Amino acid sequence: MLGACTRTPEATPDGVDLGYQATLIEQLIDATPGQVIEIPPGRYVFDRSLTLRTDDVTLRGAGMDKTVLIFAGQKSGAEGLLVTASGFTLENLAIEDTKGDAVKINEGERITLRGVRIEWTGGPKTTNGAYGLYPVRTRKVLIEDCVVRGASDAGIYVGQSSDIVVRRNRVEYNVAGIEIENSRRADVYDNDVTRNTGGILVFNMPNLPEPGAGARVFNNRIYENNTANFAAKGTAVASVPAGSGVVINANDQVEIFGNTLRDNATAHIIISSYFSTGYMNAYSVAPGFDPYPEAIHVHSNRYSGGGDSPDGLDLKALKLAMFGFGGRLPPVLWDGYADPKKLIGGRLPPDLALCIRDAGAVLNADGPGKYRNPTLDEKRFRCELPPLAAVSWDPAG
Repeated sequence: MLGACTRTPEATPDGVDLGYQATLIEQLIDATPGQVIEIPPGRYVFDRSLTLRTDDVTLRGAGMDKTVLIFAGQKSGAEGLLVTASGFTLENLAIEDTKGDAVKINEGERITLRGVRIEWTGGPKTTNGAYGLYPVRTRKVLIEDCVVRGASDAGIYVGQSSDIVVRRNRVEYNVAGIEIENSRRADVYDNDVTRNTGGILVFNMPNLPEPGAGARVFNNRIYENNTANFAAKGTAVASVPAGSGVVINANDQVEIFGNTLRDNATAHIIISSYFSTGYMNAYSVAPGFDPYPEAIHVHSNRYSGGGDSPDGLDLKALKLAMFGFGGRLPPVLWDGYADPKKLIGGRLPPDLALCIRDAGAVLNADGPGKYRNPTLDEKRFRCELPPLAAVSWDPAG
């Protein structure tokens, strides 16, 4: 196979190859469009970042538990693997213990990440790299059948991108399991999302070229996301309360359906504005940024447990005041912020409404009133929005 390594490994008694780094670096530098670079089974040590700049290259291992790239002694470079190319495929290998982000893809299109394991083997730590799989400013992204553990920001993060499919992955022990930020047209489905601080995040942040919209989060198993937040102070995800299943923040046109949400100790679904975040004052918000979540459609999900031990003094006090010692917050929590310029008779117009069905009463935390008068309401949210279109990008057809 073109690009396959035939060098005799130089292995230690525990099977770690100490001499493969130069070979792979050379292959990546010399890669040509259409090339498949195969990494044979083994455990390989790296002390610097890998970089690829050639379009239409596949980097393939023998399996996520058979081909392992180890960066625990990394001395240079901000990532494990940095790709600035289109038509890139990474599959069937593991990357462990990078100093910073594990795999970053910047400004490419037709990106496929398949059967990749990213792991910080010491467990959740603030000193772990921020992102596991990290496409940013990309188009046509497929992330499937991957495993990510231990990211101090997001295990799978797709930012400022469009036409995204994230499916059949397992994310655990990250601050955010999966995060879609300032991105358009994303389908996130059939994932196992567990033991993170927050399971799936759909965010819009200010001061970026354009806002995101059009995310579908469906048919996921989102359970026991109760890991204490270990993000670095000042980062956006540092404000995510432990025990959050799905968090929508300042994003529009989001459809959440068909998910199984279980035992997320704060709330299964949190719908919030930029005003409710702990990082709000850290940024100068550019004119034109819309801080409100709008056109949110939550329906046909299955809920059990959860809400019994919310994170943070404010949420604990809210639960105690409304539901007592033995009570629990309801499945869906809304911070209560809506754009006053768009309200008609005190409500958002139908095309911008928060429509929440099959979740019982929604808890309005009354953020605008400094959380003094929280209320429960089901009727207000009993509406429907048109279903969002599926993302059409899929290299497998």
